[in-house]
Amino acid sequence: MLRANYARELVSWAFLPVMLGVIEGGTVSIVVKKHFADAPGVLPAELNLAVAAVTAAPSMANITSFLWAGLAHGRAKVPFIGALQVATAVMVLLLAFAPRDVLGLAMFTSLVILARVFWTGVITIRTGVWRANYPHADRARIAGNMATVQSIILAATGFVVGRALDFSSTSFVVIFPVAAAVGLVGNAVYRRVRLRGQRRLARAERDGRRQDRPSINPMSVIRVLREDHAYRRFMTWMFVFGLGNLMISAPLAIILEDRLGVSYLEGILVTTVVPLVVMPLVIPMWARLLGRRHVVEFRAIHGWSFVLASALFFVAATFESFWLFLLASLLLGIGFAGGVLAWNLGHHDFAPAHRDGQYMGVHVTLTGIRGILAPFLAVGLYQWLDRHGLAPGIFVICFATNLVGLLGFVEMSAERRRAAASSPLVGAKAAS
Repeated sequence: MLRANYARELVSWAFLPVMLGVIEGGTVSIVVKKHFADAPGVLPAELNLAVAAVTAAPSMANITSFLWAGLAHGRAKVPFIGALQVATAVMVLLLAFAPRDVLGLAMFTSLVILARVFWTGVITIRTGVWRANYPHADRARIAGNMATVQSIILAATGFVVGRALDFSSTSFVVIFPVAAAVGLVGNAVYRRVRLRGQRRLARAERDGRRQDRPSINPMSVIRVLREDHAYRRFMTWMFVFGLGNLMISAPLAIILEDRLGVSYLEGILVTTVVPLVVMPLVIPMWARLLGRRHVVEFRAIHGWSFVLASALFFVAATFESFWLFLLASLLLGIGFAGGVLAWNLGHHDFAPAHRDGQYMGVHVTLTGIRGILAPFLAVGLYQWLDRHGLAPGIFVICFATNLVGLLGFVEMSAERRRAAASSPLVGAKAAS
């Protein structure tokens, strides 16, 4: 059953990322910036805000995670995920009908956000399926394999989108229906996945304490963080660290267009293709590390990749060098490779099995909050710095924010090592 489920999931992730690829933050930010430039009624400031919104959409939509966790509680998980995948495909299809004017910009931006809202439900519930179907020792490797397939397809999709739009802007109306159709093929495959112990899991969810159930009430987030001190500290530093990461993308798309005048393909290469091509090469390394280490220790090592990437983006923006932007994107891809594993699996090191959805919901919701803040904060700071001739300085702010969060992980990791050294019992518990 494990092999059959794994095969079906892996095949489905050869199709679903095509649908996701056209609304992936880096790709869609370049599409919006270039497609709606000089469109009737669209002002530069409004366009930059739209770029921030579509860049933020994947993280912004995470604020709805508790809605999906609550709706899926006690229900069959795979059919629920399948319905959310279909809803995402419908939103992607409708993107083709957005006109090239100010109303079309609003329509396009709203549909991207809605598509990511539905997909947030898939992400939130999917980790529970992985936990039930795959042993802990194999989970990071399996998640890594799926992430590898996804990154390759996302990169290929971004490349095709860039080439198609550079060849003809009319391809805009073809790209999205085709992507939606391919996504529905992946959905048909995914619906054949079976959840091990589905009845037992649903019964445990229904019979659990009321306060342990996912809820739309924000107090659920506060309750989890109040009860679990270690998870609260981890989420605090994750918030700071992630804020720095999420501030990079929107100014990056704006600088590439306004200062370097890149084509669709060149912009998508920097924001999407290069990072995603790098990911499969280093995901196995990160998966081995995460399989052996607690997520806190993992983040203390992995976080340096994002710190170095933000520093190199500053150098690239200062010298307006396209090749340095590509190199910085390579470092960003190394960071994304580890991040996609830790983001999906890290809460397992803190959460009891019957509260997996609740802990993941806290993580996803906090990601959504910083996803709302970061791109708009970054664009606002960028425009202010740009008026003073200091536009590359936005990446200095990203670097500093990343570094503060990373040092928090380093301190937590050091505390775990000290605790393990001082008490064999604590050390055994920490290693479990």
